[in-house]
Amino acid sequence: MSGNKIGEMFNVTTFGSSHGTALGAIVDGCPAGLELSRDGIQAELDKRRPGTSKITTPRSEKDQVKILSGIFQGKTDGTPIAAVVQNRDMKSSAYESLKNTPRPGHGDYTWKARYGHYDYRGGGRGSGRVTIGHVIGGAVAKKLLRTLNIKVLAHVTQVGNIKAQKIDFSKINSEITDFNENSDEMNEFNEIKRNIEKNSVRCADLEAAEKMENLILSMKENGNSVGGIVETLVLNTPAGLGEPVFDKLDADIAKVLMGIGSVKGVEIGEGFRSAELSGSQMNDEFYINGNNVKTKTNRAGGILGGISNGMPIVARIAVKPTPSISKLQKTVNMKNMEDAEIEIRGRHDPCICPRVTTVAEAVMAITIADHLIRGGFINPCKLSM
Repeated sequence: MSGNKIGEMFNVTTFGSSHGTALGAIVDGCPAGLELSRDGIQAELDKRRPGTSKITTPRSEKDQVKILSGIFQGKTDGTPIAAVVQNRDMKSSAYESLKNTPRPGHGDYTWKARYGHYDYRGGGRGSGRVTIGHVIGGAVAKKLLRTLNIKVLAHVTQVGNIKAQKIDFSKINSEITDFNENSDEMNEFNEIKRNIEKNSVRCADLEAAEKMENLILSMKENGNSVGGIVETLVLNTPAGLGEPVFDKLDADIAKVLMGIGSVKGVEIGEGFRSAELSGSQMNDEFYINGNNVKTKTNRAGGILGGISNGMPIVARIAVKPTPSISKLQKTVNMKNMEDAEIEIRGRHDPCICPRVTTVAEAVMAITIADHLIRGGFINPCKLSM
């Protein structure tokens, strides 16, 4: 099976399945000299693990990571970083009755159509649980981005028909040469981050977050689920990232975000709304700020011609409702080749948007780190000591 790796010079290969022995990742291409510890990776995994609130699946997994290689005396040594998480709380019996009856909205039928023989327990390799590997790779990438003071943050902007107040990221527009921890931009960024961490939905609009949580709990009580939108922001990226024509930065971002399970749409900047605008409304006008070129607005989402322009990168993903619902649904019995009905049991998230935020941050960080190395912004062999 191919398709288990993202990135080129900085790349992450993930492995494992929902009810298998373990899951994990191999991170290759990280320069030597990066300070990295188990705790740093664990902190990211804790943000996506199940059973952390009443709006997530009750599956009780601690997701404790074990680093097998690539770190010596608290720093990366330039060799592949291998990390693994053991599965502990599997209840595979709940899926035994589903092996011949594909769940509507899941990949059961398509995986069986392609491979014939596959692990159907909890969705196997197609489960959202495999994003443990994404987050391990993202944790390393985030540490690498911090050496250039680049920040990545994802938050939920919509659940069902409840929308959060829009944040104008064109105001957060400093470049790497003048961005610092005490700037107004950093203070605004930190406020957004603090608000996200105050609620289980991970929404920066606290009033909307409460409404979103009530909607999610209502769906859960009725055996149903709900989708939403997750926005990811990359702050402080330098201008010049991207490899046109086929490896444009926005093309690579779209690919990795679309690779997250249940994502059905990706947009950069104004995205689909740009179809409604005139050229004069859409274009971001340039101006000089000190020694930097900036734009007055950020409708392009930080990318022009497939290359970063130094403004915040803004991407949004549409996340469909969790397909595992407890309502009676129509399906087929592929063994007997006849129509059937199905009632899904097991433990599932009524809305996966809050946990998707960590995964979106991870794949975005991996992609930016890869392009920083490819573009010559980071030495591929070793960091400055």
